[in-house]
Amino acid sequence: MTGRSLHDCPAPAKLNLFLHVTGRRADGYHLLQTAFQLVDHGDTLHFDLRDDGQIRRVTDMPGVPEEHDLIIRALRLLQAEFLRRHGRLPPGVDVAIDKRLPMGGGLGGGSSDAATALMAVNHLWQAGLDRDELMALGLPLGADIPFFIFGENAFAEGVGERLQPLATPDCWYVVIEPGVAVPTAAIFCAGDLTRDSKPVRITDFSRHLMVENDQKGFGKNDLQSVATRLFPPVAEAVEWLGNYGDARMTGSGACVFCAFADEAQADAVLAEMPRKWRAWKARSLKRHPIQALLQVE
Repeated sequence: MTGRSLHDCPAPAKLNLFLHVTGRRADGYHLLQTAFQLVDHGDTLHFDLRDDGQIRRVTDMPGVPEEHDLIIRALRLLQAEFLRRHGRLPPGVDVAIDKRLPMGGGLGGGSSDAATALMAVNHLWQAGLDRDELMALGLPLGADIPFFIFGENAFAEGVGERLQPLATPDCWYVVIEPGVAVPTAAIFCAGDLTRDSKPVRITDFSRHLMVENDQKGFGKNDLQSVATRLFPPVAEAVEWLGNYGDARMTGSGACVFCAFADEAQADAVLAEMPRKWRAWKARSLKRHPIQALLQVE
């Protein structure tokens, strides 16, 4: 890290340990309850200041035009807020991305990238926004962005923006990428999606973790039945990984995960994984790793 560069900025994946749809607002947004878990697998971003005020993505992303990229859109919002606060434009910035997380995977890849960009460039520009202000800035672009800026595992409600810190056990996860991209809108618009799960309390989930020491048996992912019907590879991955534990889909899909007590168990499952799938292991995180890089308390 220098005064003009900030490289190797982590943008970790998230898993939804459960995801309940409890209703639908008049504006069409769905009301959710979920538990967000950070894991140590994700994208890596690199930032270099420019002298011309432009915000540019210097990595080609097939299927994602630069002007539609959540990173660029988020940084343009930050640029406008900087201008409003300071009465001048900040320096521009080049953004490079080492992309590992799949699109349409339910891992929050695009949202995580945007959140990391907001936190890193806020630091580089010395824009002065605090955590809550960055969360509010990112929310209109995606309901998962505030969680990544929040920076720790969380119990989420509303459309995903009402967050409470959540203590989760140390464990390892095996994650399968079934090879399909699941569009979120297709899942939430499905006629057979149930929207009436009974609300739970954070204490319900926390008590279960303390008693069971894992996530097995608590709740479900209400989106999973729709996704597995529409996308058979997701159903196949859930069935296969379910032979080893409580396999679930994360988010609106397509990725499927299962928790294990230690790395050796995760390695044993990966050794049996059918070669047609891309799969990996990841350790649970307690805090967003960019906090150490930016020396955030």
